[in-house]
Amino acid sequence: MDTPKKIAVVLFNLGGPDSRDAIKPFLLNFFNDPNIISAPQPIRAFIAWLIARKRTKREAGDSYAMLGNKSPLLENTRAQADALLDVLRATRPDANFSMHVCMRYWHPMADAVVRDVQAERPDQIILIPLYPQFSTTTTWSSLQDWQRAARTVRLEAPTSLVCCYPQAEGFIRASADNVRKTYDDVLRRLPSGVKPPRVLFSAHGLPEKIIKGGDPYQAQCQNTANAIVAALNIPNLDWQVCYQSKVGPLKWIGPSTDEALEKAAHDKVPVVVYPHAFVSEHVETLVEIEHEYRATAQRLGIPGFARVPTAMTHPDFITELAKLVQSRIGIPGIASNTGLSLCPPELRRCCMRMSVPGFTVPHQGCRSC
Repeated sequence: MDTPKKIAVVLFNLGGPDSRDAIKPFLLNFFNDPNIISAPQPIRAFIAWLIARKRTKREAGDSYAMLGNKSPLLENTRAQADALLDVLRATRPDANFSMHVCMRYWHPMADAVVRDVQAERPDQIILIPLYPQFSTTTTWSSLQDWQRAARTVRLEAPTSLVCCYPQAEGFIRASADNVRKTYDDVLRRLPSGVKPPRVLFSAHGLPEKIIKGGDPYQAQCQNTANAIVAALNIPNLDWQVCYQSKVGPLKWIGPSTDEALEKAAHDKVPVVVYPHAFVSEHVETLVEIEHEYRATAQRLGIPGFARVPTAMTHPDFITELAKLVQSRIGIPGIASNTGLSLCPPELRRCCMRMSVPGFTVPHQGCRSC
């Protein structure tokens, strides 16, 4: 396609309730997603209702109460969108960019955002998930919902998706910078004789059956942690990957963050927790890690605890997002930040190797297999 003049950039994110009354419908939307719970309807809807009812009254209700009965995710994502737009306008003055935030499970959702984009009549749409690691439960679900909404209004502008960027240079630099600052701060305050901190890379967990079905999320989370550790360049750094936010009776990937904290208590080592699969602050960073896991660490007698901030609007991360956008200008289809599939051939749920219903532009296949 010719170099586009008008480019609509869409940031995908999870979404979160904007009031106490929105908590239950937000959770219903989340757990009724077939990418989250694969049971057929109406069984899935009933399961979603049960989980949403329980969590609204207990965990979610209490957690969001600590944040003023709403999620800060929309405001934080819009701050990232504003910062990205400034960089794009400064680096590509030849293009007319517009910026949109599209949430998966609460407003603004795809149906409304698609109409806003259509009204602009862009030459190209570039979709950027704020999920560095690809999963069918996040990026794929958002893409499916976007395509459904686009078909409804017959939005046919050439579209490009950056499916993942787990080891993108700017993301890794921003992460390492944030981890190092927190790590050094904890190290300075430790009493004599206490071991240096252990870095826990805590990602959102998934049911084990999703990973066994070929989802590359866990492998990409490990790759992200490996890259951050290499960038930190701390001799003999003590670190591990763990997973948080388990829901329901299914077996989830592990070790869990709770198990990692128990191990740290046994080893008498302080911990620095970095949520390396999140790039925006929300309930799982500001409450689950900052308050719940901190309380667990204190109860277990861990000699130090600190949460590392997410990448948010770190200049290196925003610059990386701008590079992701620029890498797709004039190039429709789906690709990682490198342009190649980052998934081993045995992981069949690679976004670059799956068909995308309704994707009306050429689909860039896997070139690394």
